Amino acid sequence: MIKKLKLRFIALAMISLTLLLAVIVSGMNIINYNKVVSDADDRIEVLQANSENFLRDPITELFGIRGRGGPSLSRDEAEESRFFTVLSDTNGNVLQINTDRISAIDYEDAIEYANIALARGKTSGFIEEFRYNISSENIYIKIVFLDWGRVLESYRDFLRASILMSLAGLLVVFFIILYFAGRIVKPVAESYEKQKRFITDAGHEIKTPLSIIMANIDLMNMVLESAKVDKNGAEGGGAETEIGVIGAEARKIETSELGAEGVAEIKSDLAEIKSQAERLSSLTNDLVYLSRMEEEISPPIMSDVPLSDILTESAASFAVLAKEKGVDIVSDIEEPVFTKGNAEDMEKLSSIIFDNAVKYAANGSEISVKLRREGKNAELEVKNFVDEVLSPESLPHVFERFYRTDASRNSQTGGHGIGLSMAKAIVSLYGGSVSARSSDGRDFIIKISLPLS
Repeated sequence: MIKKLKLRFIALAMISLTLLLAVIVSGMNIINYNKVVSDADDRIEVLQANSENFLRDPITELFGIRGRGGPSLSRDEAEESRFFTVLSDTNGNVLQINTDRISAIDYEDAIEYANIALARGKTSGFIEEFRYNISSENIYIKIVFLDWGRVLESYRDFLRASILMSLAGLLVVFFIILYFAGRIVKPVAESYEKQKRFITDAGHEIKTPLSIIMANIDLMNMVLESAKVDKNGAEGGGAETEIGVIGAEARKIETSELGAEGVAEIKSDLAEIKSQAERLSSLTNDLVYLSRMEEEISPPIMSDVPLSDILTESAASFAVLAKEKGVDIVSDIEEPVFTKGNAEDMEKLSSIIFDNAVKYAANGSEISVKLRREGKNAELEVKNFVDEVLSPESLPHVFERFYRTDASRNSQTGGHGIGLSMAKAIVSLYGGSVSARSSDGRDFIIKISLPLS
């Protein structure tokens, strides 16, 4: 769990930083691109307004002359401008081409560029390294193509540099986060480890007194049976009978004073004490098991487990218990289905799922069990109907420890509220997924997905 928490922290930090850098880099390059386009359009505006003079003498005629919108060309800009113009009629027939200010474009190239620009149906845009603008003058269409390759190459260099720098920054930050992630989650890890250690240690400590309590209960029951026999068969009926040793002190009672009803009452009380002790022992064992499953100290031993056979056997085992409630178990199990895992854990998982379904199934209802191969996974679905309507808010919490949708049924079901938590831990340990849902609030459906072997 701590390992997953660490990985999630690293993933969240890197995703957040990646999104932030993506927004920053995208924003800078969008602004840069808009500046590139704006500068090109400003220069084309001047060229469109003064192209004839510029073609004659760009230095003397255009220095300081402004376009229609206000921009002007400096001497350096006038000297470095490389462009060509195409004049056509409204039908697209080329009337005049001027390539005096560019050597890389000939007559055929100019006609090809003009046809592409007119076919696009847009007044401006880029064709390869050329920025073009289309304007109408009376019955003529004038297209000015400006060689903007140097500026575009600078833009691309900046784009590449910003992306590479961002990736380098991400890589550096990744190693920094990777180094400090352990320290950041260390308090959580320590707290979690203390919790698991407490559960394990407390479980072992509780087992000893529970074993002593149950052993003494059995001994007291044996002595009470003996006392009953002595009372019925012994002469005089007033003999003292030793009923057990609790601690180091011996206790004696007069069997003649107990009577049959007294013995029966004591035995009933002892039976209740033993029942609760067994329940507490079972809870302790389950908590220790759950803690062990979540520790993941070492990878589990994997083998091919016949999941279909295990489910079939569990269905047969729980059928008798289900019959007592008038519940039928209907199995639709595809065979053979093998999954990667540990046989004992898969048997535990199957037992938990069936036990949960039988406990909370409404009397006279039906439990449906389906197992199918779907792709690379084995899909198990167990459905049972419930007495109380399930609220949508309760379903996300059913895999939490000690959570119950109906707390009033604790004593009736006899469960501990950690069965589904154990099921989730087992499924997660073997790379699967588990979920709970209800179609109408009257049914409860557990779906488990496990990798096929």
